[in-house]
Amino acid sequence: MVAGVLAPVRRRCGIMRGMSDDHTHVQEFFTARAADWDSRFPDDGPAYAAAVAELGLRPGDRVLDAGCGTGRALPPLREAVGPAGLVLGADLTPAMLDAAVRAGRDREGRLLLADVAALPLRSGSLDAVFAAGLVAHLPRPAENVRELARVVRPGGVLALFHPIGRAALAARQGRTITPDDLRAEPRLRPLLAGAGWRMTSYVDEDARFLALAVREE
Repeated sequence: MVAGVLAPVRRRCGIMRGMSDDHTHVQEFFTARAADWDSRFPDDGPAYAAAVAELGLRPGDRVLDAGCGTGRALPPLREAVGPAGLVLGADLTPAMLDAAVRAGRDREGRLLLADVAALPLRSGSLDAVFAAGLVAHLPRPAENVRELARVVRPGGVLALFHPIGRAALAARQGRTITPDDLRAEPRLRPLLAGAGWRMTSYVDEDARFLALAVREE
């Protein structure tokens, strides 16, 4: 199954490497936080599991956690697709993937050291993409979301998730929400539509943010 999804890339240290542009600033940000990332947000597990359930995955499906970080979504994704399914976790920051390995989450899915702007995956090879906290870190959102659409079959599903909503996150970070926030529905819906996705659900409340979309034919 893996051979039918992964495009040819180099292997090193057991992690598939498919890097494109150098995103040093993103790597530096997350490298400095990787070691204690899970301990900073210890109660997010149920929110991840609930969001994964919204994808409607079936046993045997193929799913990517894009920007997987320490792999907190990998266990519920594996549970959803079962032993016959394929779970991939892709992240740009080696330290985050190292933390995922230390937590044992590499047992739930194959880890890829990869840029979501140029995924080492075959076109139309996946049934779904799950992305937690990814949108704010995309350097070219329209192109990057289109790349996620490329690797998903028509009718496949995308979940853009965050364990707290926009207002709660802004309050935590000591900032205010601005009109250019990419996660605002009036901005996100046309962004997804232009990249080949049709938004089917949008929830932005204190307890979670979750936007679901379907890959257009």
